[in-house]
Amino acid sequence: MINLNPYFLKLNHHSPIVFNSILWVLGYAILLFSFTLHTPTTIDYIYTGSFLVTIIIPVTINMYILIPYFLKQERYALYILLFIVNLLLFTQLNTWFFSHFIDYIFPDYYFISYHSNTKLISIFSIFLISTTLIKLSEDWFYFNRNENRELKQRNQQIQSQLASLRSQINPHFLFNSLNVIYALAIENKDHTKDAIVQLSDILRYIIYDANTEKISLKDELALLKKYIAFQKLRQHESQNITFEEDVQDEDFSIYPMLLLPLIENSFKHGIKGDIENTFINISIKQHNKNFQFYIENNASKDSVNNNHTYSGLGLDNIKKNLEIVYPETHTLDIQKTEDKFIVTLKLFGHED
Repeated sequence: MINLNPYFLKLNHHSPIVFNSILWVLGYAILLFSFTLHTPTTIDYIYTGSFLVTIIIPVTINMYILIPYFLKQERYALYILLFIVNLLLFTQLNTWFFSHFIDYIFPDYYFISYHSNTKLISIFSIFLISTTLIKLSEDWFYFNRNENRELKQRNQQIQSQLASLRSQINPHFLFNSLNVIYALAIENKDHTKDAIVQLSDILRYIIYDANTEKISLKDELALLKKYIAFQKLRQHESQNITFEEDVQDEDFSIYPMLLLPLIENSFKHGIKGDIENTFINISIKQHNKNFQFYIENNASKDSVNNNHTYSGLGLDNIKKNLEIVYPETHTLDIQKTEDKFIVTLKLFGHED
């Protein structure tokens, strides 16, 4: 079967000339066939052409005045009234034209009006209604094609933005992780080799597994647990790190790398070797179509006095990601107190 889509796609212009040319060539052929019971003669061609002119005018008025300014504006009652007036007026003008004017234009021929008023109204009604449907269909095709093009462009822009944000997250994460390994190496800890292996697993996930639009919550939780275990290698045993989860559906889909920046921030700004009584509490809940991520950590005096401590690359990226991926189905609440920093992220009404 021949694919006509490439040919239609080449018609990038919504051309009224092309549309009307095709429309009225077909209209002329239909009228000529209807009016002629034998092989058409010259007078048949002239009569059909003259009759067509009296139809073109009301049809043009309907398509380019009544439809855009009344029908498409949902002024239906007024559109119907003007449609009827347009129909009756030009039906009468058709009678007057063939009774009084056409003999002056073509004096060598004799014309009469062959049709009763009822038949004329029927013919004009058929043309006006059919051309209305054709015009609406043509406009719909044009609008739908443009809308699809705009949606495709918008999707490409969104994907570009997400790719840009991910490219910022990965170096940021790698930089922080290398600092962890560097600290372990300086302290000559035995866990340095284990940390390198864990970092390798995390990076494999980020580079390969997370390169998709959505990922299962099960895989995302596995990443978070590996990262927490990785960070614990350089923490003191007295430091309190808890991770609680209440997940109804492990296959619940979520945007990859959405939560990791929040946990990074907690380890970076909350748990520090020179601060006592440090803690990180993480809670994840998922029920039905709703998801909640809660994280809190201790806040040092320096972090409280510095308004920009928690407004770094990680939070900026997660805010931008949420605006793109979950534009109207999320809330992100950030609270700062004298001794705590709390972030609550909710995804609601989310379709898998």
